[in-house]
Parts: sequence; C-alpha cells; structure tokens
Amino acid sequence: MRAHPSDASGGPSGAEPPARGRPPGGGGGRPDGPGGEGAGGRPRPPWWRSRAVLVSGAVVVAAALAVYFFRQSGGTGEVFLQSASADGRDPFTKSTARGYGSEASAAPAPPQGTGGGVKTVPGSKPGLYGGTRNYASCDVERQIGFLNQDKAKARAFEGAAGIPQGTLAGFLRGLTPVALRADTRVTNHGYRDGSPTSFQSVLQAGTAVLVDERGVPRVRCACGNPLKAPVAVKGTLKAKGDSWPSYRPSELVAVDSADSDLASLVLYDTENHQWFERPSGSNGDEDQPVTPPKDGVTPGPTASGSAGPSKSATPSKSATPSPSSAPASSPPPTVSSPAHGAPAVRPN
Repeated sequence: MRAHPSDASGGPSGAEPPARGRPPGGGGGRPDGPGGEGAGGRPRPPWWRSRAVLVSGAVVVAAALAVYFFRQSGGTGEVFLQSASADGRDPFTKSTARGYGSEASAAPAPPQGTGGGVKTVPGSKPGLYGGTRNYASCDVERQIGFLNQDKAKARAFEGAAGIPQGTLAGFLRGLTPVALRADTRVTNHGYRDGSPTSFQSVLQAGTAVLVDERGVPRVRCACGNPLKAPVAVKGTLKAKGDSWPSYRPSELVAVDSADSDLASLVLYDTENHQWFERPSGSNGDEDQPVTPPKDGVTPGPTASGSAGPSKSATPSKSATPSPSSAPASSPPPTVSSPAHGAPAVRPN
C-alpha cells in the first residue's frame, strides 16, 4: 500500500492520533500553541511553517534594503564639504591630482544666478572649468594603476560610476582633466569596508576633476572617487565637514550635462589669464589658444588661484599673479537657479 504523509486525523504518518477532547502534547488547550498547532489543537497545514519563514525573511530583507537605500541616498539632508586638497570621505585611492588644489581661491568665480540656491550650469559653458595650458590636473594612468591593484575595488568603482565591468581603463582615458572654478555640488561615491558608499558633497573651487564628453565631473582626483550629478536632499541642507572662508551656500553650482558630446572644452588659464580649448579626452598636449568667448564665465580678479597648480608642481611659474596684473571683472552671465538643494539636473 502506498504510504501517505499523514493519516486521516491530520497527524504525522505512523504516529498515534491524539485522544479526543484534549490537545496533543498536553498543551492545556491553548488556542494557538507552538510547534505548528492551530486553534483547537489542530495541527497546522504543512505550508504554514514555510510561509512564516518567508514572511520573516521578507521583513529582514526589507529592513536591510531600507538601511541600504537610506545610506545611499543622503536623505538626512547632510551635504559634506570637501576642500580642494583634502583626501575627503572614504577615498577610493591615493591622490592623483598634479599639484592642483593646494592654493584654492579665497574667492571663486561662479556663474551669477538669481536668488539663493544651487545654480545649474551646462557642462559646455566656456570658463566653467579652469586649468593651465599644456598641463593636466590629474594623472590618469596613475589612477588606473591604483584601481587595478585591487580587483574588488576596481569593480566597486565601475559599479559606482555606472559603467560596464572591464571598461575602467577606457572610461578613465576618455575623460578630460580640468579644475573646478566654483564650489560645486555632486553625488560623491567612496569606498569603505569593501563596498561603495554614496553621499552628497560640495567640492571646493580649485578641485582637480575628470569630466566626461558632456562636461560633467566624473572623478575627483584627490581621492579617486567616482562622481555623479547631485540629488536633492530632504529637509534643510546641513553642511558637514571642514568649511573654507569663501564657502557660500547661495553660490553653489551644479553641472548639467551638455545636450551633445563636446569636441573640446573651453577653459580659462587662471594663472596666465588666457583662454584655451582642450580636446575632450586629451591630457593637455593638444591645447590651443582661443579668442575670449563672449558668453564665458568671467575670470574675476581673485579667481586665479582656484585652479592653478602649486608652486612645487610648476616652479617656473607664479601660482598667484599680483593684483595689478589681474584682468578687470565684468558682470558674468546669468544661469538658471532652482530651489536650494534641488538642482535641475538629470537623476542618477
């Protein structure tokens, strides 16, 4: 005869059925006893325990996801300030910045906006970034070498940057080294305990970064951290970290992606007060002088130190010109200004 998993009374196969009028195991008639017993002492169906396990597992998973996304979103309203030369929070690598950031400007020259809040500027804006002609602010090959020393870290970098695995070197070599000319809001990605982190950040003017073909910052060279467009924070913006004298929450910039790929970036040489263009993906060896653009971000009399290399990096040049040699400042162009903490940028 074919064996059945349970007898007619619902008990386990081969077990003596419980006596009538009392619950199995002498449980005292509890309506919902342990061990899979239901109301009236009747055994629960076989699927009950599996469902309970699934429900408990789902609660644990949901809690873990909530913690993860809260950690990743910067939803507390905190924005971390990072000075130009500091390692910053959760650095991916050692610095690959080539002298930039050590003499950040005390008065950056951001594009002018209306009202308070973060000002969005397209990555194609002439003069949005600075640099020194024929000199790269970042050592891309060194950055690749640092990341390739740890395959797990390299994969974490690719994931945080949103690029396919195995494309790290090509991605970095396709970026353009420049320096920020305004305090800039970004979504920053660090590396801690073997996993990438995510937090909202303000990078000081003078910070060396690598930008993509749409003019958007993608890597912070002082720490090797991947960057993306900023996202709005919940509630009142709470600045954390070390500030700098020129920091003004009302003068922050967020870079919006250009409408199409850029053949080159028009930069302002803040040391020599010259305009030049740098082909996208080049390292300064193809820089060419250009006529000052009419719609460029005005240099400003004190912005010369915001993107220039340190004296130790280029000892033959003066990092800060005398005030008398600085060009006269004229009203900079106006850009859109959304509500504070909610730049009109593309979502991650």
